[in-house]
Parts: sequence; C-alpha cells; structure tokens
Amino acid sequence: MRLMWRELVSELTPDATFFPPASAAALTAAERSLSQPLPAALRGFLADTDGVVGEHGLGLVWTLDRIVTDNVQFRTNADFMRLYMPFGPLLFFAGAGSGDQFAFLSPPVERDDTFAWDHESDSRRWIASNLEMYLRWWLDGRIKL
Repeated sequence: MRLMWRELVSELTPDATFFPPASAAALTAAERSLSQPLPAALRGFLADTDGVVGEHGLGLVWTLDRIVTDNVQFRTNADFMRLYMPFGPLLFFAGAGSGDQFAFLSPPVERDDTFAWDHESDSRRWIASNLEMYLRWWLDGRIKL
C-alpha cells in the first residue's frame, strides 16, 4: 500500500500547506542534476506533494527545486569545502529553521534513515529510521536540535 503523504501530514499538523505534485519528468531531471536517484520515500512524497510547509512557514519537506539547488550549492561551494566535511554523503531535504538541516544518506542505500546536520559543529547524527518517522517525531517534538 502506498503511503498517502498529504493525509499523514494533515493528521500531524493542521497548518500544513501543500504544493502540487512534482511531475515524473521533474523528478527525473532532479536526479540527473544531483547525479543520483532520490530515495524512494522522498520520491514518493514529492510525487504526492512537491514539498510541504508547516506552522510558522517551516519547510517540513522542501520543494524539489530547493532540494536540488541547496544540495548542489552545499556540494560545490568552495567555502563550505574548507569549513565542513564533504556533503556528498548527504542529501538535504529540509531545514530546522536554525541553519541545521535534515538529510538522507546519498546515494540512497537500502535503509531510509534520516540524519540531522548541525551547521555549527558539522556533526551528523541519526534522528529517525525513515521519512514518516522524521515527520512524526519532528512535529511532536521528539526530535530536538
């Protein structure tokens, strides 16, 4: 059974704003731009809604365009290359509103774990075993950054 992302997010937060689904062509183009496939859960989410904004305008999951733009920038910015460990192992898909980011492993592996990157310490830590758990735990306050 395919997870209905809009319904799940609507149950978790009534303040969610959804975007029209990303097209198959846009998803394929994004994967070309990133030189990697998107994790299956993220691809499915974006095919259901091209990102979602929660309470206070926080991007719970970024739009496909933002995912591509931010990941390319993080991976190619010369200053970032000097300041931080490589970003190639991460695929950012959302921000915490503080400069910290949420990510999948890149390229996708068989596990759907999500991680948090701390912009001050450059630490990367596990936060949830999949996208659904990330959404549930982030919205109910179990994820603390």
